[in-house]
Amino acid sequence: MESMGELKRSHTCNDLRADHIDQEITLMGWVLRRRDHGGVIFIDLRDRWGISQIVFNPEFNSEAHAKAHALRSEWVIAVRGKVTPRPEGMVNKNLKTGEIEVMISELRILNASLTPPFPLDEDIEVSENLRLQYRYLDLRRPGMADNLIMRHKACQALRTFLNDENFLEIETPVLTRSTPEGARDYLVPSRVNAGKFYALPQSPQLFKQLLMVAGMDRYYQIVKCFRDEDLRADRQPEFTQVDMELSFITEEDIYRIAEGVMTSLFAATKAMELQTPFPRMTYAEAMERYGCDKPDTRFGLELINLTEVVKGCGFQVFRTVVEKGGQVKSINAKGCATFSRKDLDDLTGYVGNFGAKGLAWVKVKEDGEWQSPIAKFFTEAERAAMATTLDAQPGDLLFFVADNAVVVRSALAELRLELARRLKLIDKNTFNFLWVTDFPLLEYDHEQKRHTAVHHPFTAPVEEDMDLLETDPGKVRSRAYDLVLNGTEIGGGSLRIHQKTVQDRVFNALGIAPEEAADKFAFLLKALELGAPPHGGIAFGLDRLMMIIAGRDTIRDVIAFPKTQKATCPLTDAPAGVARKQLTELHLRPDWQ
Repeated sequence: MESMGELKRSHTCNDLRADHIDQEITLMGWVLRRRDHGGVIFIDLRDRWGISQIVFNPEFNSEAHAKAHALRSEWVIAVRGKVTPRPEGMVNKNLKTGEIEVMISELRILNASLTPPFPLDEDIEVSENLRLQYRYLDLRRPGMADNLIMRHKACQALRTFLNDENFLEIETPVLTRSTPEGARDYLVPSRVNAGKFYALPQSPQLFKQLLMVAGMDRYYQIVKCFRDEDLRADRQPEFTQVDMELSFITEEDIYRIAEGVMTSLFAATKAMELQTPFPRMTYAEAMERYGCDKPDTRFGLELINLTEVVKGCGFQVFRTVVEKGGQVKSINAKGCATFSRKDLDDLTGYVGNFGAKGLAWVKVKEDGEWQSPIAKFFTEAERAAMATTLDAQPGDLLFFVADNAVVVRSALAELRLELARRLKLIDKNTFNFLWVTDFPLLEYDHEQKRHTAVHHPFTAPVEEDMDLLETDPGKVRSRAYDLVLNGTEIGGGSLRIHQKTVQDRVFNALGIAPEEAADKFAFLLKALELGAPPHGGIAFGLDRLMMIIAGRDTIRDVIAFPKTQKATCPLTDAPAGVARKQLTELHLRPDWQ
């Protein structure tokens, strides 16, 4: 192998154009493809920026041509040569450098490569586990590299915007104490404090509130957070938040700042201009119309409440559910009366995964008659009332779920998404933002037999609902808000409690005794008594956001070195065992099974 010597890269592999013709240049990169055409060797040379075609012609330089016979895929080389136009009819319009090629006069082989475990062409499918095992090779592929470049641009854009809005970028601790935030903590045993543990932060929530008490006024950071929870396509044990907090503000200030962040980010990554302000919808409306608090508004198929319409109907299943306090809701799948019986059986099984005991359906025939096993149970007047409410027209397919409110919402929300996928109603080039507001402050956990915080226990209640904290806490609304993009929650936040008396009342409603509150949150409670200003904030999931922008199906594709769904790293083989000595130094038993 050779060194670069006096060679110094003059251009990247994406720089060269027709106006560089006849210039002497130096390129460095990896061999992507090699083609030998009758003695003339063509190499596609790749670096982070793109591809240039280089040519080894024995008539131009026989020494370089002779060395080029050894080149193979992913060898690292440096070349010097002359930029020339491609022969007539050989221009590659798919490449930015497609008008030119470089005739090589000098070749230096900087490093050889074993045969890669998979081809690095973008259109070759490779198992994800193999890609993660050789992530450094996977990241050489243009699409994966583009994801990281896009992520960099996004971070630069949001930093620029927030700096211009007088925010300060401040780091918060990674080693902190365990606090109840909804998911399991990652714990770190302390060597110098035997039997005690740090926790990795699930979010910087308490620290950013303390920064507001400290008078920093506007804080942000792009921060790593950690949660020991079951994983899926949009979860990782360590993930990145764009975190911010502001003092002396209202919800409207948060909305403006957040929309500005999104506008700057999309301009930088997609060259797209977003329309602001974003639409808003209350939590109650979202649950009523879409069955979930993060609705995808790129398509219709909204849920229609038929509970009042059918409460006295002749169909016993519907009538009994309503009498027991349940709901009957429907989705009108316009023009889908052509669905086969197999389609209907498949969809019935599908909603069963979400608690539904069945899925009733009606096909509206061309003459307006109903075709359905349940049609005979309704009078003509009942059918007419239901058809009017559902705007049922010939050719439509009506779906019904009857059960308690939780099951009805869950089953129909998922049915709605499945129908959209089957009917190809989702435009992947559309980005629909939505603010969801007025969340409940608390929800009742039947297993624990107490109320829990919907967001976190420091969320401020709506002032006019404060008197309900002691009498009917489930009806208290919070000053919380989520930002939803294409059916994915990309950010959430709230105005915070800044008065200790209010925080004590919320802890009481949560069943957190004063002793427990003092043990877990003494530093925050003390801060609230020492001049805490009104404040609030929001945090965006950077990984999820980049996944959507990049058009990927998993956040693993927009993270440089992610974990698998089992929270393992095939590249480093983490997590792994450690030496017995390390465990004993941490005051841990090394002999557990």
